Amino acid sequence: MVCDRYLRHVGKDCLVAFDANLYSVPARKVRPRQLVEIRATKSQVMLHATTPDRHGQTLLAAHPRAVGRGAVIKDQGHWDGLPKGDNRRVTTGDVPAQPRRREGVGDEARPLMALLNRAAAARIEVGRRPLSVYDELTGTRPFTAKSTPEELS
Repeated sequence: MVCDRYLRHVGKDCLVAFDANLYSVPARKVRPRQLVEIRATKSQVMLHATTPDRHGQTLLAAHPRAVGRGAVIKDQGHWDGLPKGDNRRVTTGDVPAQPRRREGVGDEARPLMALLNRAAAARIEVGRRPLSVYDELTGTRPFTAKSTPEELS
């Protein structure tokens, strides 16, 4: 199955905007402004959480893809337990906010980061040498402005 993937935010009304249409997600599984992944085929729109739940599942909702623009595709069960709307609170708040992960550090780099952040690693003395030492070791010499084209060949 070929599908396109997109990231979108959940609205306060538990609707996600995609392709000029709105699709519902369960109020008890999301919070406003939560980022969700949309996997869209020609006939279906599936909304997934970006992190798995305690059972390892990411699928929040699956809807038929709307034809045209301006449609609201919703499952009434997604609003079960929501307040009546007579105040500003819209979501149930059952899902706690997830802590933000630092950008750019993948899971495979975490052990290295922990090692580098240790106090013992911070006290290691690093030797310092002029770059000319490395030029001598490799048999190269540094570029100078007085070099002629024959010397550079």
